[in-house]
Amino acid sequence: MAEWVKAGRTGDFVSSIGRRVELGGHRLAIFRIEDDFYVIADRCSHAEASLAEGELFDFDVECPRHGSEFDVRTGVPGSLPATRPVHSYEASVVDGELMVLLEPEAGA
Repeated sequence: MAEWVKAGRTGDFVSSIGRRVELGGHRLAIFRIEDDFYVIADRCSHAEASLAEGELFDFDVECPRHGSEFDVRTGVPGSLPATRPVHSYEASVVDGELMVLLEPEAGA
């Protein structure tokens, strides 16, 4: 069963800069764009590089290894060499805390 997990205080996240967070066995890339938060899996589906380390252009994060871009809202790749999406997570702000909806880790 999915559950909401606290990822940190909203003030801990800088706008337009990705941040890697590990929660409940999930490696997440969290992006703040102004007052909105977007969460995707932190491993590029092509080369497993950290997407949190990539540069953000509007709503697209560029993989630092091979340049594929992923939409931080959906996880869908917008350029090659990646062809498979990365998982996207629902996020919500509650009393100044960023909450992320996580499914139990496979095999847990």
